[in-house]
Amino acid sequence: MTSLDLIYRIIEKPVVTEKANARTFEDIDQKVYVFQVPLHANKVEIRQAVEKLFNVRVVSVNTLVRQGKAKRRGWASGESPTTKRAMVTVAKGSSIEIL
Repeated sequence: MTSLDLIYRIIEKPVVTEKANARTFEDIDQKVYVFQVPLHANKVEIRQAVEKLFNVRVVSVNTLVRQGKAKRRGWASGESPTTKRAMVTVAKGSSIEIL
């Protein structure tokens, strides 16, 4: 398994929502990007993966776990999956081209 495979196991996908995009353009000096990551990933692994994948310097990484919610459709019941998001702040003057 190459190191690129390990990077793509840590950074699953970017989160493209209105709130995430607002955080990207909120502060001109430092930009914040939001990624979905696996539940087992820690901040150090996320930092290393973003720095290698996008060739930027990461200032800080904040994570949050979104608990799955109970869902019901008639007789069928289940639960939406629990996900983890990482909010990555890059250094001044750096940017990531997501789209």
